[in-house]
Amino acid sequence: MLFILIVVVILILLLIVTNIRIVPQSTAFVIERLGGYLTTWQVGLHVKLPFVDRIAKTASLKERVLDFTPQPVITKDNVTMMIDTVIYFQITDPKLYTYGVENPINAIENLSATTLRNIIGELELDGTLTSRDVINTRMRSILDEATDPWGIKVNRVEVKNIIPPESIQVAMEKQMRAERERREAILKAEGEKQSAILVAEGNKAARILEAEAVKAATILEAEAQKEAAIRRAEGEAEAIIELQKATAEGLMMIKKAGADEAVIKLKSLEAFEKAADGKATKIIIPSNLQNLAGIITAATELAGK
Repeated sequence: MLFILIVVVILILLLIVTNIRIVPQSTAFVIERLGGYLTTWQVGLHVKLPFVDRIAKTASLKERVLDFTPQPVITKDNVTMMIDTVIYFQITDPKLYTYGVENPINAIENLSATTLRNIIGELELDGTLTSRDVINTRMRSILDEATDPWGIKVNRVEVKNIIPPESIQVAMEKQMRAERERREAILKAEGEKQSAILVAEGNKAARILEAEAVKAATILEAEAQKEAAIRRAEGEAEAIIELQKATAEGLMMIKKAGADEAVIKLKSLEAFEKAADGKATKIIIPSNLQNLAGIITAATELAGK
């Protein structure tokens, strides 16, 4: 009996130990009792009843990424292209995730494909190629609303690749090449225009500088001529003043020497002698020639003194 009791105790302990569960971080266990939902275990230590409770679903609460294969879609202008998307989602309610839909990942994939076809069907080719943000926003909004009953939160949706048909790619490459050539021609023309403008402005500036230099040289030359004329006039004026001073001083000296009328008449004769020295072409005869004898007599007396 003791042996049987020990065996029973050991079995009970083993049964309890085997029904102890530790729920790790970012994980949830969905527990059923007798086939019906009982509770959701969060992080920590939990014990379930043997043969009654069971773990129906182990759900990871981390954000997950689904990268779907390219889907064929048709645009509004009947162009078929391949588009693949990437969806970032997270389980927010493990109970709804377990009982809301069968195979949630497959449901999200099909829902994203149909949503993408609906959105692209409203856009033309050019709009599809340039409206990634619009497509991402609309898909995220639609998928997030549709997956709420499944306990799933769609955080982001990104269009990964947009692959148009080969013929469209060739046409687009030609268009891009033509656009690049057009931009190159425009840039070249703009460069030539700017170069011509700069050359013209340089010539204008050079001519202005040349004109300014000529003007400055002319002004300097005029100022030099003006200064020279002023100096020459001042010199002539000073010479006249000096001559007048010398004349005045001579007269003063004559006056101081007490020269009388006889001396003055003698000076007149000396001047008349110089004028009639034979070199001049004209002979000046004094108007008072009748007084010449008196002048000579006076000169003789002066010479005697």
